[in-house]
Amino acid sequence: MAIAKAERLMNLALCLLGTRRPLSKRELRGSIEAYLEAGSDDSFNRMFERDKDDLRELGLVIETVENLDGETGYLARRDSNRLPAITFDGEEAAALGLAAKVWQQARLAGAASGALQKLRAAGMPEAEDSYEVHHSALEPRIPVHETAFEPLMLACRDRRPVVFDYRKANAARPEPRHVEPWTLECWRGHWYLAGWDRDRGAERVFRLSRITGRVRSRAGAFTAPVPDVVTVRETVETWAGETATRSARIRLRTGCGYPLRSRAQSIRELGEAWDELEIPYGHGLDAWLVEFGPDVVVLEPADLRADVVDRLRAVAKG
Repeated sequence: MAIAKAERLMNLALCLLGTRRPLSKRELRGSIEAYLEAGSDDSFNRMFERDKDDLRELGLVIETVENLDGETGYLARRDSNRLPAITFDGEEAAALGLAAKVWQQARLAGAASGALQKLRAAGMPEAEDSYEVHHSALEPRIPVHETAFEPLMLACRDRRPVVFDYRKANAARPEPRHVEPWTLECWRGHWYLAGWDRDRGAERVFRLSRITGRVRSRAGAFTAPVPDVVTVRETVETWAGETATRSARIRLRTGCGYPLRSRAQSIRELGEAWDELEIPYGHGLDAWLVEFGPDVVVLEPADLRADVVDRLRAVAKG
């Protein structure tokens, strides 16, 4: 049914755009096969009026003209339905080229590359190669290695609930999660899903690398309101440890843990290949410190040290 309606709308649009004079309902009915198959005049009139309204909602400018005989006709003038030429200067072309290089995985890579090719074919100037010459070692990348990314991206777009198995950092086995996905965020090189956890009745953030197995879609509408983008981003940052409420002291092996050093409030050399750092302490810091393994030792606070030890023991047990 959807394909038949799309074909009917396309045929009507082509008729209205291809004529130099207004076409009456009678002429349009005789030109479009789907209208010829309408069972009655009333059926055709209802179908035509719906199609005309749909085309107008899609942006087609349809004029209604009455001729000398009082008969109503319709047409869509090409000059009224043509967008102005799109032009880009050298800097804008360079920015678009740079943006197209960001996506290297998933279906977004093909979409970005295809869009850039179409713009260049339409006359967009080639970007100057000064960026390539001077900054080739600093190309932007948004890595997407997790297989869960694409189905979750589509579920966020279509507002579809999903089910997946998720393994917490301190858990030996994954558990099923029923989630209403809101958005995906990339933070510190890792992708996170923010959404409503139906089982817990609260918003949660899930790291995609801890999703195991296949992401399955579920029928039905969302049961919780979706917050605005800013709120979701803040939730991701809070759960991932960006929002700091206090400080922590750690020992860090010399030459290791650059991300920790970049956020340190102070660094003191201890000698014997160790440094002492004071870093912001927020939710999720324990999970982040565990990733550095034996290169990090938590000195204080005691609750953070205990959380890191518990996570390491869980990992050791498998």
